[in-house]
Amino acid sequence: MRLTITALLISTVLFSCKSHDNIPDVSNIKVDLTTERFDKDLFAIDSINFPIGYQQLQAKYPDFSGFFSTQILGLDPKWPADTTMQYVGQFARSYKAVYDTSELIFNDFSKYESDIKQSVQFLKYYFPAYIAPTKVITYIGPLDGYGDVFFSNDAFVIGLQLHLGKNYSQYKTTFVNDTYPGYISQRFEPSYIAVNCMINVMNDMYPEKEDDRPMVDQMVDKGKRLYVLSKLLPYTDEYKIIGYTEQQMKDCYAHEGQVWDMFVQNGTLQVTDKNVIKTYIGESPKTEELGEDAPGNIGSFAGWQIVKKYMKNNPSKTLPQLMSTDADAIFQETKYKP
Repeated sequence: MRLTITALLISTVLFSCKSHDNIPDVSNIKVDLTTERFDKDLFAIDSINFPIGYQQLQAKYPDFSGFFSTQILGLDPKWPADTTMQYVGQFARSYKAVYDTSELIFNDFSKYESDIKQSVQFLKYYFPAYIAPTKVITYIGPLDGYGDVFFSNDAFVIGLQLHLGKNYSQYKTTFVNDTYPGYISQRFEPSYIAVNCMINVMNDMYPEKEDDRPMVDQMVDKGKRLYVLSKLLPYTDEYKIIGYTEQQMKDCYAHEGQVWDMFVQNGTLQVTDKNVIKTYIGESPKTEELGEDAPGNIGSFAGWQIVKKYMKNNPSKTLPQLMSTDADAIFQETKYKP
């Protein structure tokens, strides 16, 4: 069975676009969020007087400067201070072109701060007990480094080097591609900043754990997370929330029945083999059984549709209640059959 890419029915477009109906008004929910531009301050240091400038940077960012050197640049915390300073200076010189590119996009970060702030407003609406970060810290790190957004104390820490646009030339190099292949770097767009922030919030509220439950249960759990993300980011296209291209999202909806039939006919819904499960859930470039153009992580897409049906049948259920509901109970109740 192959998920062929053909001319789509007009109705498919309706499925691929998010409805803005029933989105709560969160404009009156107060959110304190400030942005600190570590990247600007680092690359503004005069290279001739770098030792003095770096000391001033450390004074301005007493916590993050150490995090930057040890966790982002990977330096040994036991190194002498002058050795660390020299390495950071060398990094700043070698990455000046990357920073200059980022400034063309992020010189004014207010739009992206506004997007994050709005998502935090929805977060407070649905999860009022959760204490959200109150700061955004932007930085430029290694292009082949780990993480584009993560938490550091009370801040969203955002690596701008991994949000420079999918066509940024450095993403096409072997140096970067070995760490971030094309199906991942296609998401290195500025518009994913708020999405990545909320993914980190989800991982903080509900840490993912490896388990030996049947694949369908894990599919539903992934679907729960995607459903919550869609509520925290109600104005964001669904394809960005799951990490597909727009065309892949449209094709999945157009062939939703074929996707589900693949799991049923292959008898994989109840498998517990981790090697089989990771074929359908998580980062991967494609789903081979459905064709070269079919995206990976197709199990999460199916799980998302199951959860959508469940919540449509249970409109009074809150998002925290959804997250605490047993995955098998959701699957059994929905009797999902697209």
